[in-house]
Amino acid sequence: MKQAAIIFWIIMIIATFYLNLLGLMNLISLVITMPLLFASIFGLLFTWNNRNRFKGFHQKRM
Repeated sequence: MKQAAIIFWIIMIIATFYLNLLGLMNLISLVITMPLLFASIFGLLFTWNNRNRFKGFHQKRM
């Protein structure tokens, strides 16, 4: 499942990079394309770094 999510985010980065190139050619507004590219890179990094972390032992309260 994690591999599918990473592949999805890589495809999104490629697509938003293409849109960003169109934005640099003034065919699409950069105000739209830059946040999309940032969000897709952030999503990939968040998915890639999201792992099970040890949060310590929970003590019973009396």
